[in-house]
Amino acid sequence: MSTVTEHQKVAPPPDALAKTVVVSWKAPIAYGIFTLLTLALAVFAPRDGDTTYRLIASDKDAIKVADISVPAMPALWTVVVLLAVITAVSVWLVASKRRVPLWLTVVYAVLFLFGFLTWAGAGATLPMIGLLYGALSLSVPLIFGALTGVLGERVGIINIAIEGQLLAGAFTSAVTASVVTSSTGVVWIGLLSGVVGAMIAGMLVGMVLAAFSIKYFVDQVIVGVVLNVLVTGLTSFFFSQVLSNNAAVLNSPPRFPRLPIPLLSDIPVIGPVFFRQTLVVYIMYIAVAAVYVGLFHTRWGLRLRAVGEHPQAADTVGINVNRTRFWNVAFAGAIAGFGGIFFTLGSGIAFNKEMTAGMGFIALAAVIFGGWDPIRATLAALLFGFASNLQNTLSVIGSPVPSEFMLMLPYVVTIIAVAGLVGKVRGPAAAGKPYIKS
Repeated sequence: MSTVTEHQKVAPPPDALAKTVVVSWKAPIAYGIFTLLTLALAVFAPRDGDTTYRLIASDKDAIKVADISVPAMPALWTVVVLLAVITAVSVWLVASKRRVPLWLTVVYAVLFLFGFLTWAGAGATLPMIGLLYGALSLSVPLIFGALTGVLGERVGIINIAIEGQLLAGAFTSAVTASVVTSSTGVVWIGLLSGVVGAMIAGMLVGMVLAAFSIKYFVDQVIVGVVLNVLVTGLTSFFFSQVLSNNAAVLNSPPRFPRLPIPLLSDIPVIGPVFFRQTLVVYIMYIAVAAVYVGLFHTRWGLRLRAVGEHPQAADTVGINVNRTRFWNVAFAGAIAGFGGIFFTLGSGIAFNKEMTAGMGFIALAAVIFGGWDPIRATLAALLFGFASNLQNTLSVIGSPVPSEFMLMLPYVVTIIAVAGLVGKVRGPAAAGKPYIKS
């Protein structure tokens, strides 16, 4: 008579060891909706003519790329067929208990965008360099705001006050740079002073958020909303009562000049978009890389993430949870304050009331859409920036798309991205929860 060992009794069957794959029908449903929308454009709103894609920034470019003309309707019908095929593939994958890969979503998005642009630009010329350049520029404050949100939530503090930090940075940079420039007559000293002032302003807002959230256990969302209202009210009051009466001295900020990078700026398409930018944009590239490396490949990042995921465990190994949260939220506020200079020093525009126009909230959506990852949040911010600039480009070429729809396009993309495409996401476990040392 054979005996059964204890190991044989408890050993699970092979199927139980297989990794469970969680699938969702959200991607196929989203694909199907956008495929039907594209089909509706082709059937009910056909447009004659060719769409010309212009791929050079100016006639002075060292390397010239010929324009590409595409027949609008044949291209749109081709896109409809390809989108339908991708939708069918996604249905098959989910029905087979497989995940829809990210690259398939990227391919779908590129095809849909190509089809829409070809239809909208029929009979006109689309300045692609200007479209992409403007999209990157508009994404700058969103990316800095998203980095702020990622750091804050990773350390356990929900930062609803990104809008206020951007606005505080814009206001302080405009005033400081204007005063210093008019006093010294040296533009670069004024610009540097404006940058420092903006970062200090953003840091102060972050410190107030951290103090109320950590020390007094006030609901973090409420504190963030109150700070947004406070900063909006203060900046609007000072603009009306102080800046408007002496704009020449207090509200005439200088602008960061464009600094083309030799050789790189001459690369077709890529060069004019990425390497003919201002110093603010180049610092943004460095900031994204630095936050990513610091967050996932340094001791500082490990401590920060530990505090946001399991503060009690972090406390037991000697990490001061509340101090870590306070200074990292303050540091993140400085990043947002720096992002606020885009509205004034980065654009050469005088400060105006509520000039951030809700970009802080879109940055917060980018944080969620990007899964609290600096790189993915940056890509999400670029998507929202592209949607914002697309309305301007299509308005210039006389697109048949209603202007009201184009104005709401960035916010529609935000809602769709967060509600439809992200699916079920989990943020840092301790985000929004005050830590009380036992």
